[in-house]
Amino acid sequence: MRKTLSEISNFLGGRVVGDRDIVITGVSGLKEAGPGDLTFLANPKYLPLLKTTKASAVIVAEDVSAEGPALIRVANPSLAFTRVVALIKESLTPRIRGVHPTAVISPDAVLAENVGVGPHVVIEPGVRIGRGTMIGAGSYVGEKAVVGEETLIYPNVTLREDVSVGSRVIIHSGSVIGCDGFGYLTVEEKHMKIPQMGTVVIEDDVEIGACVTIDRARFDRTVIGKGTKVDNLVQIAHNVRTGENCIIVSQVGIAGSTTLGKNVILAGQVGVAGHLHVGDGAVVMAQSGISKDVAAKAVMFGSPADEHRQAARTLGHVGRLSHYVERIKALEEKIASLEESLKKRMDT
Repeated sequence: MRKTLSEISNFLGGRVVGDRDIVITGVSGLKEAGPGDLTFLANPKYLPLLKTTKASAVIVAEDVSAEGPALIRVANPSLAFTRVVALIKESLTPRIRGVHPTAVISPDAVLAENVGVGPHVVIEPGVRIGRGTMIGAGSYVGEKAVVGEETLIYPNVTLREDVSVGSRVIIHSGSVIGCDGFGYLTVEEKHMKIPQMGTVVIEDDVEIGACVTIDRARFDRTVIGKGTKVDNLVQIAHNVRTGENCIIVSQVGIAGSTTLGKNVILAGQVGVAGHLHVGDGAVVMAQSGISKDVAAKAVMFGSPADEHRQAARTLGHVGRLSHYVERIKALEEKIASLEESLKKRMDT
């Protein structure tokens, strides 16, 4: 990156306070930034750091004034900084040009223009890949799979047969899309595999982290809704359907046939039992276990999960159990003493 503050401000639609010709060569946090870096201030409590930061320029809200580095004033500093970082990230993303000679591509596969295929990629018969998509080294695309336009598949990703991946999707290394659902029928104490005949549909603008597994449906489709973001090490079972723009954080497990509404957030290590529904806008806090349906916009916590305020009260009481035990013992002794005293009076 090498851009003047004026160029960056024009890109953001902001207003420069200070030297417009400063050359910016990198981005960093307020504390870590050095000369040549651009940083940002979104939280007012960090305002004193403007006096000590070594950054050459800071993106700030429109009403912020400070002595020190040059400023770019914008309506939303966090969003503006994210746009700058995304611009740099895009320029740094490895570009795969053409088809590597070690790739194995079926003559029946259809690749649109500007598709990049890295070393040792395998693309099976009947595959269709959209314009501008890149497939990293060692990845596998199974028979009749479909991938949309401008999608980025990092190295060592597996797309199994018949799965469908939308446009502008990002899938990170080690993820497996379309593995068999975990389905068995127990007969005479032996587990007989139930064939998994369905597929997986990843809609547009989804991002899937590293080492995520998404199982194919038993008969129909497992669906990851448009704009949903899935963190690393997540397991999504067969026939699960997520709504649009969900956030699913690391180490979440979602059992079969559960549905998520739109804009649901599942924080780290949440477990969701099967055949449940989580309503639109619900938030499930970290390490919670969902064993029943969740209403829209509910905030849940605990295992088994409850409405977070009630769960917090319950957890607080659990922490005071030893205190309650001592109080109960004291009250029992007091009652016993009163009963003994009453008995003596009645005897006399």
